[in-house]
Amino acid sequence: MGYPVILQLRGRRAVVVGGGKVAARKIHGLLEAGAEIVMIAPEAEPELQALAAGGMIVWKKKRFDRDDLAGAFLVIAATNDRKVNEAVTQAAAPGQLVNVVDDPERCDFHVPAVVRRGPLTIAVSTGGASPAVARRIRRELEEKYGEEYRPYLEFLQRARGIVLREVEDAEGRKRLFQALAADSFRQRGRWDEELAQLLANEKKRNGERGEEQ
Repeated sequence: MGYPVILQLRGRRAVVVGGGKVAARKIHGLLEAGAEIVMIAPEAEPELQALAAGGMIVWKKKRFDRDDLAGAFLVIAATNDRKVNEAVTQAAAPGQLVNVVDDPERCDFHVPAVVRRGPLTIAVSTGGASPAVARRIRRELEEKYGEEYRPYLEFLQRARGIVLREVEDAEGRKRLFQALAADSFRQRGRWDEELAQLLANEKKRNGERGEEQ
């Protein structure tokens, strides 16, 4: 059983060995996370060539050697050659996180199937047992949590700062956060208007409590 985490990769080097379709999927995910990506491959898919030409990734057009992992925080071996993938794992230094595609036993971490809706991230993993099942569950979650969750979560992100700034009472904050998280609140869609009313009610409640004391 692994320990689920969300890694902060912005500004950190990720080395992807391989230039095929699997490598492309991994690279797109790393780009979303803001990683600095170096791809090691003698040949690459057209979409990866375009990313390299646009300066989105660095492409070292060569076969892998152990020096290619220098400075890497995260390493993904995404070739269809087991010997190359094994060479990548052997070359990794202590502290470098390594993922070998289609070889769970050689992985320090597994890349889950992910649903992203703005600040909302839902990750599904079977620990490498069945990526197909993980993808099926992801599709189900994509239907359940549609694109409407993106603006809602962006609102909640902003609202949290307002509540923390304007409400000092811990219980009052808890009441507000619960109200904002209710599905009925999301569905009504009057988020800013209702937030203002909830804040006013909470301040009134605190004022009445102060008078009683």
